[in-house]
Amino acid sequence: MNFISAVVPPTELTKPAWWFIFRQDQLLINDSDTEISLPIWPDLAPLGVIPIRQHYLGSLDETRCYTVEVPATTDAPSGMRFQNLRAWLPVLSETQFALAGRAWQIILWDQNHQFCGRCGTPMQLVEHQRAKRCPACQLVNYPRIAPAMIVLITREKQLLLSRARRFKPGMYSVQAGFVEVGETLEETVRREIKEEVGLEIKNIRYFGSQSWPFPNSLMIAFTAEYASGELKINQEELEDGGWYLIDNLPLLPTPKSIARRMIESFISK
Repeated sequence: MNFISAVVPPTELTKPAWWFIFRQDQLLINDSDTEISLPIWPDLAPLGVIPIRQHYLGSLDETRCYTVEVPATTDAPSGMRFQNLRAWLPVLSETQFALAGRAWQIILWDQNHQFCGRCGTPMQLVEHQRAKRCPACQLVNYPRIAPAMIVLITREKQLLLSRARRFKPGMYSVQAGFVEVGETLEETVRREIKEEVGLEIKNIRYFGSQSWPFPNSLMIAFTAEYASGELKINQEELEDGGWYLIDNLPLLPTPKSIARRMIESFISK
């Protein structure tokens, strides 16, 4: 992905740009019988609306990218559809989804920081930075992410999978949890596994990372091996869990997720 991030938009838009247009948490996509794609327009005139907020993201291979929030009453133009961003994950390319996630997180940041958290004064956008500043007390706020660990635990030829209540029916995934204040990532991995499934683990190794805009996470992935303990599912955290052989796996997360990539990596060994 040859994406160049920027804050200050060009003075003129001389050719079509990618528009990430959100109605609440729903992204507008071309959805004809033959095409599912992001809209590419020279401006917003075809939509016929005045944006609530708009930000310049930067450019991808010289195509400029913008994120826009429109009113909740906006109707989708003919041949297009508004749908929750998570639902578009299986059909967008990895590049498109990564940019859509960035676009959504910037809209959320703007929505959620209209007023200063210290003194309550309306915030103002800072020129030449992705930031908002309070004109009264000078507090500056930047878009922030919530780091979360995700870990695949293996025991010889088995892997540990579990399901949260929010998952779609039948789907299982690897363990995950948010990093707490003052923790290292490795401490988070050990704590979450002990809390959720009652196990001790060893040989924690970094696997990779993925931006996850639901709503503003960075998933930091690890692999680990079972060390000791009996599997005990924390029913407050999880609905079910167990050890699985690769020839008897349940429904898995979307291939676009880092959880699925970890599972596929283990299967391919």
